[in-house]
Parts: sequence; structure tokens; C-alpha cells
Amino acid sequence: MHYLYVKVVKAKSLPPKQDNDNNFPDPYVEIKLGNFIACTTTHLEKNPNPEWNQVFAFPKERIQSLTLETIVKDKSITDVDNSIGGISFDINELPTRVPPDSPLAAQWYMLHNGNGELMVAVWMGTQADESFPEAWHLDTLSVNSENVTNIRSKVYLSPRLWYLRVHIIEAQELPIRNKEQEIVVKGAVKSTVLRTKALPRPSWNEDLMFVVAEPFDEQLVLSVEEKNGLKEEVIGRCSISLHNVEKRIDNLVVIDSKWYNLEKNTETLSSKIHIRVSLDGGYHVLDELTQYSSDLRPSSRLLSSPSIGILELGILNAQGLTPFKSKSGRVAMDAYCVAKYGHKWIRTRTVIDSLNPKWNEQYTWEVFDPCTVITIVVFCNCMDTSPGSKDSRIGKIRIRLSTLETDRVYTHSYPLIVLEPTGVKKTGEIQLAVRFTCFSVVNMMQVYSQPLLPKMHYIHPLSILQQYSLRHQATQIVGMRLNRAEPPLRREVVEYMLDVSSNMWSLRKSKANYSRIISVLSGVISFYKWFDHIQNWKNPFVTVLVHFLFLVLVFYPQMIMSTMLFYLIMIGIWKYRSRSRYPSHMDVKLSYADKLNQDELEEEFDSFPTSKTQDVLRGRYDRLRSVGSRVQTVVGDLATQGERVQNLVTWRDPRATAVFLVFCFVSAIVLCFIPVRMVVITTGFFVLRHPKFRVGLPSVAMNFFRRLPARNDGLL
Repeated sequence: MHYLYVKVVKAKSLPPKQDNDNNFPDPYVEIKLGNFIACTTTHLEKNPNPEWNQVFAFPKERIQSLTLETIVKDKSITDVDNSIGGISFDINELPTRVPPDSPLAAQWYMLHNGNGELMVAVWMGTQADESFPEAWHLDTLSVNSENVTNIRSKVYLSPRLWYLRVHIIEAQELPIRNKEQEIVVKGAVKSTVLRTKALPRPSWNEDLMFVVAEPFDEQLVLSVEEKNGLKEEVIGRCSISLHNVEKRIDNLVVIDSKWYNLEKNTETLSSKIHIRVSLDGGYHVLDELTQYSSDLRPSSRLLSSPSIGILELGILNAQGLTPFKSKSGRVAMDAYCVAKYGHKWIRTRTVIDSLNPKWNEQYTWEVFDPCTVITIVVFCNCMDTSPGSKDSRIGKIRIRLSTLETDRVYTHSYPLIVLEPTGVKKTGEIQLAVRFTCFSVVNMMQVYSQPLLPKMHYIHPLSILQQYSLRHQATQIVGMRLNRAEPPLRREVVEYMLDVSSNMWSLRKSKANYSRIISVLSGVISFYKWFDHIQNWKNPFVTVLVHFLFLVLVFYPQMIMSTMLFYLIMIGIWKYRSRSRYPSHMDVKLSYADKLNQDELEEEFDSFPTSKTQDVLRGRYDRLRSVGSRVQTVVGDLATQGERVQNLVTWRDPRATAVFLVFCFVSAIVLCFIPVRMVVITTGFFVLRHPKFRVGLPSVAMNFFRRLPARNDGLL
């Protein structure tokens, strides 16, 4: 997109008012395109040498004049003619600047009537110009000056996060009044507080895991407390600066444990606590869900591998957006996009009051792993900084890099879909251009053979509860840091990008996951139906062909694996024709968002803990019990079948076990004298026999298996 840039720097030697030589004007600059007043600078009171340093950008497609005028005016004069002087430019004669050209130097121009000079720079450029993010646009002139910074494009970097491992070993010489009282150790880093188990003896050997961010300016505060009923009384505290904590990048480095003196009310006690503290840089701090992660590198820079490619994203435009009503009652659509990949977050400029905004902004990221995901979300800027105001969600797009062909530009429109308490809603479409460029195919293919996460996740794995706690800490730190940036990236934006509430219970998601499992097992079900048709001779030609193939594989068993592999190759070649041409988008049917009733929606959007009445909770609980009963029945049936297999040799049913062992003995003797090939052929032809030779009852083996006992007899 081409823009006309006008940079108003400063003016000098502006004349005083005619009635008083010491009464200087209140100057400001008015920019006119033909007869249209495009914009004005701020006015400065009684200043003959004002400085503005403001840049204005006007889309070329909206310029309908060949003349640009910059006029210096006096704010204090209320007459119609308050002009001090001006400059005119022919738009067709303006220079064109394309980065990486150096910025155009501003020049002094004498005002038409000789009443001073004005320093300006005027040129034609694109949105790639470095002045574009800071420029005032036509659609932003109606925005309050306090909110101007909140509508400009910006690049953010999330903090580099580390895991802080605090191994609490023991404590000595504690002034305990009652030896039967339980002792607990609490660790705190800022507002995050963790605690050990309460034990009667001060020997814990327990890890407390925190998430901390560089440059490690926090303090680790440990307090030893004595439980006295429901109260906990502090015995002593100690503080450790994270600057002094040793770093390790693998489990081979052993950090020495240390004794720390406890203090109480600034008084040093004889009590001590024995701990081992380390900053573990061999892990990747999971602030995103693993399946949606955009970065899988370890925290330590020493373990970082070189990049394998470049990801380029062009955020072009959106169409048909639905206007939102803000908290102040304003109905409009002030759309902007946020994209995250790795540590780099980008935010486009906000296009004011447009249902079809055009951004045409391009961003790049280094790629270290192709099996990662870039997330793009469209928001509506609420233009309100008061407490309780939030930017509205318009839609989310996820693109997995491994689904992209290298060096190909994907330009495609993606539907913007959002799930609201009133139901699923399509709010418009966004057009994106994506390209993944790979430096070396060999290096990229080598990544596929490496572990998904850094090796510390496998050598010294974290428990499930620790992962939930650490991810919550990481999202809180990232949200707080980005919310303190200028302009801030609001907390609700960060939380939605990181899927903070994705682990909450949702009946819709449970149904969607069940449907995914059925879809995965559909291949097995299809094979069973096909084999049933073969058994019943529904198509005699195919059945005879299967018999022939069966005999070939029996007499040439070395071809079994080759046949299976060639079959997979043929399936892959056949599926290549129907491969996806574009990256996938949010699927309403897959998400079961089109089959929701109002109660399920209210449950999904309910707060935690809940705020609903007892009658509503009773209905939800009964529904959950009905779903749980079906799951319980399926799990119980699976357990029963497994226990029956085990009870073949446990003599739980003496007669059944004796029959099974006799059958195994006879089979072993028969296999000693009869070739295995003949046994397999006989079994295969028996299974594939014609329906005329079948009985419509279960087989003897199935009848025997179903009569075996299981442990469900002992369930209450």
C-alpha cells in the first residue's frame, strides 16, 4: 500500500501578533489536500520557535488532489483568517522512498509571505517505511490523543522464562514448642506461593518448582511454619536473591546444597534450613499447550540450535466483520490483529470504524522446528482503559508449519469463528499470505528424528500437577510483562492467545474428542465390515481373490511385510490427489460447536468456582453422572475382557484353566508333527468358509472366552 508521508518537524522566527511585539502566536500546522483539511498538529502556546515532530500518513488511494499545502496558523486568533504562512507541494513531483533507503532529510522552507520558516519532509512511501508505525493516519484523527498509542502497530518480545527448582531437604534446631506439631515450608517468588507437605519431623526432601523470568531481579523467600490447628505460625524466614542462584543445563551438573540461617523480625536465629536451589535451563518452559506450541527450545541459550528457515506472514485484510458494542455504548468495529510465534508477538495497527479493514503488514520469524504452530487472532479495540473493559474476540486462526510446502506462498481467506455464550458465530473472514522458507532440507528432516521437547523433559520429567502449576505461572508472568509494555498488550489478549482456560471441563470438547476417537477407529471398523463381507461371500470374485492372496502369503511369508508396505505406499499415492491445498482453519463441526444447547454453553462459559444456583448445578451434576455412567460401563467392559485373558492361567475357574492347558498341550504336540504352514492354511480356509457351512451362532472359542470369570464379581 502506498502512502503520502508528511513529517512536520518545527518552525522558527514566527512573527508576533500585530498589537504587541511580545505577544507570540499559538502556532499549529494544518495540512490540506486540495480543499480538504486532512489533519492538524497540536498547538503550542506563545512559541515563536515551536517543535512538533509529528508524522502523518495518507493512503494514496484516498488522495483526490494534486496539491498538498502545509499552513502554519495561530490558535489564539478567532478570526477566519488566522494564517501565518504556508507551503505548497505538487504531489506528482514528490520523491518516492523505498526501504532500505535512508530516511528523507527534512528541509527548511520559507513561508509564502516571509513570516518565518517551516521544516518539513514530504515523500511517497509504503507501509514498510519505518515512520509508518508512529504516523498519524486519517482514520485515527478522531481518536483521543491518550489512546493513539494503543492503536499503533508494535512488536513485543515475551520474557525468557526459566524453571527455578528449590529442593527442600531438612531443617535443624527449630524452636518447636510441641514436638507433635507438623512443620511446613513455604516458598514464595513475588505472588506465587508453594508449600511442602506438613510433616512432624523437619525432613522433607521435596521439590518446589517456580517459573522466573530474566533478568532474575526477584527474591526467593522461604518460611518455616508450625501448624497450630488451623493457624500456621512462622518460625523463621530466609531470602535468596535469584542473581546468586547457579544455573544448570542438564542433570549431570550437581548443585551443592547449602545451609541458610533463619531470621525472625530481623533477628538471626540459630535455626537453619538445608536446601538446594538451581535455575534449570535444560527445560522448555511451557506457556502454551504442547500441541499448539510455537517454540520448543530450552531456556538456556547455550542449548539453542541454529534456525532452519524463515516464516513470513502477510496480514492483508478482513471482510464482513460484525460490529461490536463497547462498554461505553459505542457500536463500531476497530479491528487489529495479534500474531504469536516463539518469543515474538506482533500487533497490527487498529483500523478505526471499518467492517472491511486493510492492514497489508508483513512480519517474519526465525523457525527452529517445523512442527510448531503460529497463532493469529483478530480483536476489536475497545478504546477504553477503564477497569473492566476488554477487547472483544473476533476469531482465531492456527497454522501448523509442517503442513506448509516450503517456498510456496499460501494466500487464502480464513473464516473468523468465535464461540460466545449465545452460541457459535461467524464474525467475518481474514485474508493471510504465508510462506515457509527452508534453508536446508537435510537439517529440517533431521529435526523430525529428534525429541519434541528438550532432553531434560525425558531424563528428569515433571509430574502432571507440576506441569499445570508451572504453565499457570508462565502465563501469568507473560501476561503481566506484556501488559506493562507501551502500548500494553492487554491481559485478556494474552490469555486468549495462550489458551489459558483450555483445560477447563467442557461437555462440548468431550463430545468432540469422542468423535475424533471414533474417526480414528473408523479404519478398523471399515476393515471389520470388509472382512465380514469376505466371510459371507457377498462378492465371490473378491473372496476368491483373497483366498489366492492368502495362499501366496502363506507359501511366501517373506512377502508379508513387503506387501503391507507397498499397500501403504499405494494409499499414500492415492491420498496425494485429495490432499489439502490450504492450511486448515477452525472447524465448527469438528468442534461440535453447531450442536450445543444453551445449558451446555452456560456451563462452558461459567466461572471457576461456579456462580450458578443450586438448581442449575443439580441439573449439570445429573447430566455429568449420566455421561460418567456410560464411560464407567465402557471402562468396566474393557477391564473385564483383560481380566478374562489373565484368568486363562490363574486357576480362578479350575475347569476352564484345565481345558485351556490341555488345548495348549495338544496344539503343541500337533505343531511338532504338522507344518505350521498347513495349520495356517486350514485355519484361514475355515475362517473364510462359505456361509452354507456356517452356523449362525458364536464360535466355540468365543463361547469359552465369555464364560471365563473376571474380578467384577467382587465389586460392591
